[in-house]
Amino acid sequence: MTVRRSAGLLLFRTPGPGTEVLIGHMGGPFWARRDQAAWSIPKGEYADDEAPEAAAVREFTEELGLPAPDGPYLPLGDVRQAGGKTVTVWAVEADLDPAAVVPGTFTLEWPRGSGRIQEFPELDKVAWLPLEQARDKLVAAQRAFLDRLAELLAG
Repeated sequence: MTVRRSAGLLLFRTPGPGTEVLIGHMGGPFWARRDQAAWSIPKGEYADDEAPEAAAVREFTEELGLPAPDGPYLPLGDVRQAGGKTVTVWAVEADLDPAAVVPGTFTLEWPRGSGRIQEFPELDKVAWLPLEQARDKLVAAQRAFLDRLAELLAG
């Protein structure tokens, strides 16, 4: 059995008294009417022959259509999502205008069984959110990365 692995970058900034993170609402028909636990850190799968950090940088660019910010990249470790995928994330302090995002796309037969192939954005919106608001929106397993970032920033 092949282990499914993803890697991503969690952008953070401190525009005022609190920290904000950049997360994206997952695109496609399955997530269209969901908000709680329907957002993700920009990430994607990688193969055995690719270093996880290099995959995180590549996937950031593929998902958001913008170059990944320069480091330093702060390791936030791994989590295992409900579907069994292991996700590895690095935090990086940077600013980015969500309006500049040009999301990557994927194709899917929709409606299922129709024979019609449609294209959907990987992320249909991205937003800067305070840590607590991001916690409510992220898929459950990825919330651990917010805790780790807060600990790291607290020193």
